[in-house]
Amino acid sequence: MKEKEEGLNLNLDFTKLKQIASIDEDVIPVAVQNAETNELIIVAYANKVAVEYTLKKKVAAFWSTSRNELWVKGATSGDTLELVDVRVNCDQNSLVYRVVPKKVNACHTNRPTCYYRKIKSNRMEFINE
Repeated sequence: MKEKEEGLNLNLDFTKLKQIASIDEDVIPVAVQNAETNELIIVAYANKVAVEYTLKKKVAAFWSTSRNELWVKGATSGDTLELVDVRVNCDQNSLVYRVVPKKVNACHTNRPTCYYRKIKSNRMEFINE
């Protein structure tokens, strides 16, 4: 896991959607954007329960496709994402949660975003580190 999260070798997981298709829960992708900086924080998945929770509690919630349960971002870490609004795409099959992070680092790797590397010459390099 450490190499995957902190390494610079490019090894994209092209199997994720197959894994999601095999779960029993109906989900849609959710892009999460910092409403203040417009930076993309994470892409996750939500089912009806997660969307309803998000709208009611005004914090970002998802459906954990690996644990098969409701995942309220920051419930254990305190890195909650306060909801500004939810945007719906034209086909109503994906969402954007616009949020304000309650702490500086919204990613479990202790960074403000999960997108902290970029591809350069078939390898990755860290952005702003």
